[in-house]
Amino acid sequence: MRDAQRPAPTRDLDNPEEIAEMVRRFYADVAMDDLLGPMFNDVARVDWSEHLPKLTAFWCRALLDLPGYVGNPFRAHAQVHDKRAFTPAHFERWLSLFHETLDLGWVGPNAERAHQLADNVARVHSQQLVGEAVTVAR
Repeated sequence: MRDAQRPAPTRDLDNPEEIAEMVRRFYADVAMDDLLGPMFNDVARVDWSEHLPKLTAFWCRALLDLPGYVGNPFRAHAQVHDKRAFTPAHFERWLSLFHETLDLGWVGPNAERAHQLADNVARVHSQQLVGEAVTVAR
């Protein structure tokens, strides 16, 4: 929800520094979230000092076509799901927080692509892991 006093965003996710800032803001909220925090912190035992650069590399590849990301996001999520099952609510909350983060900080073609990619990731991973294709209205 946008604060009426906050100016509208004018930056796009058009360089690695902006993407790193978006990733940092988003996952700070995720780590403290009542629903998502335990999955990341207690079940997956995420080392944020390692994970944030990897996530930044993922988004830099997706949005800027930069090399550097190595990984299999689905496999990583499946391994967590094997320890404690995700629910549709996990994917809905992740997606809602992602959209809120973008809407409060970024606007432009790459920000819109990030919204669309996040929608796709949540839809596909939730379908594969919990049997329900999750979407969230923006």
